[in-house]
Amino acid sequence: MSYLQNKIKSFNANLGVVAGNNPTKRTIVTPVKPAPSPTPSQASDSSKNDLKRKRPDIPEVPYSQPRDTGTGQHIMTQITYAIEYLKTKNTPQTLSDILSYLSMQTREQSYKSSVEKILRGHEKVEYQPAQESTPALFSFRPAHNIRSAESLLRHLQAQRTAQGLSVKELRDGWPDAEDTINDLETEGKLLVTRNKKDNHARMVWPNDPSLNFDVDEEFQNIWHRIKLPEPGALADELEKEGLTPANKSQKVQRPMKAQEKTKRKPRSGGRTTNVHMAGILRDYSHLKK
Repeated sequence: MSYLQNKIKSFNANLGVVAGNNPTKRTIVTPVKPAPSPTPSQASDSSKNDLKRKRPDIPEVPYSQPRDTGTGQHIMTQITYAIEYLKTKNTPQTLSDILSYLSMQTREQSYKSSVEKILRGHEKVEYQPAQESTPALFSFRPAHNIRSAESLLRHLQAQRTAQGLSVKELRDGWPDAEDTINDLETEGKLLVTRNKKDNHARMVWPNDPSLNFDVDEEFQNIWHRIKLPEPGALADELEKEGLTPANKSQKVQRPMKAQEKTKRKPRSGGRTTNVHMAGILRDYSHLKK
């Protein structure tokens, strides 16, 4: 026991010496306070404000329907409006009338001169040069220079063929053509075909009143008493007589050929392996079909 106690005392003594030689200084570290973080509401609001972009106020106009302001900045657009204006006028118009319709009185003289030059050379515009007392005149040049009932009848009678005249082409330079056509049809001077959908006049031909004659009522009654055959009855009567109607295609039916069955030939030259049973086995190959 004495030995162990002596070792413990010496160890404690050495430990005290070492502790005295290396004293530990304790320093008090003051904690650094972090910067106050913004509240979630303030952070989200600021981020949203930064991300938001101001968009210009765009009117709700469908992209497939461009806005029609009635005027165009390009000179050819103005020419198109001018020709449409001349279509509605049955009398020639001056350049000042056209410019007034296009609201171009205040434009520069070079621009007005360009409009006049294009109109003078346009294929749809008829130009009359200025005279001593009258200014230059512009009028629409339609496919047919017809603007009255007399000119229409004169044009149809002068035709060498029986080709009709399109009402659409007449309306191109004569907006009131259809009303006049209806009146002439009532008077028996025109033959008119109409559209089934809207009953508008489509084509017109001259009608010669000298070719019209009355049929007695007795013959009219005889004509109406004749009954027309039912649809398909005429075709059935022709087929009964052995005739083929024109509306049916003739199909030639070829006779079917009987297919001949090919017989298989028996095998020959095979190797015989049962020679030792030649006297026992029999050959029945002649009975094979």
